[in-house]
Amino acid sequence: MNKANNNQPLSEIFGFPIHNQSDRAMRYLKNKLCPFNNIVSSCTKNSIESPLGVCSLNHKNKPVIICPIRFREDWKIMSETAAFIFKETTVWTHLGEVKLKDKFGKPAGNIDYVLVSYDDKGRIIDFGSLEVQAVYISGNLTGPFNACIENPVPDFHWTQALKYPKPDYLSSSRKRLIPQIIAKGTILRQWNKKQAVALQTTFYDTLPSLPEVNKSVADFAFFLYDLEPVGNETRLELTLKRIVYTKFDAALEQIAKFEAGSLTDFTQLLQKKLDSKRLDIDNFENIVIE
Repeated sequence: MNKANNNQPLSEIFGFPIHNQSDRAMRYLKNKLCPFNNIVSSCTKNSIESPLGVCSLNHKNKPVIICPIRFREDWKIMSETAAFIFKETTVWTHLGEVKLKDKFGKPAGNIDYVLVSYDDKGRIIDFGSLEVQAVYISGNLTGPFNACIENPVPDFHWTQALKYPKPDYLSSSRKRLIPQIIAKGTILRQWNKKQAVALQTTFYDTLPSLPEVNKSVADFAFFLYDLEPVGNETRLELTLKRIVYTKFDAALEQIAKFEAGSLTDFTQLLQKKLDSKRLDIDNFENIVIE
């Protein structure tokens, strides 16, 4: 498989690498389809009529998943998570977008997926949660996407530096992942339910180091995936690379912790603001006196 180049920011569009010129890839592109178990056959990213069909970004010559639907390939995340939450012989299924409320009936958010086990009469025995987190981006993705759609050739280039799209790992964790773990995870922890999070490896590597435990005592786990080339085929496959087993309380303490920067730098910033404020007051008093 040809490797992506660093002269453009796109890895996959409508399910296939941008240099895949096969009939199947072109059919998906032409009809704006999604091969990854979207709620409908079409891609619906950002818009139903004109979807921004970028599944993964090309960053430092590696594909970075920016669409959460990309994680649904062959429903691997479900079977692999179920092996953590339930015993091997358990009968289970998954339910999507389940509303969660706190003690006072206030919304705590929607759980991406709840995996439920049930008996032969369909009664729920147990459940656990799975959150899926793709990466936010900064910059303009529409420009290169439209250019690639208009001219989908193997040597597509896009080197415009203005707002060049790239992964925004910091926003992905602080604005999305951490608040989700705090709000929904705290409730599930009080119910003693196992929780899992599916991320890409590069995203997880930006988080603080977490204490790992044996699977048998873990109540929280990170499932780390990457997109790997498939032999000589011109496609990428979602592949589980590692599972980090941990404890919810320990993980939350590390993930939600912000390490202090320089006290000297912050004090200097305060001093500048104070000096500026005093100068403004002095100038105002001089104007009043005059």
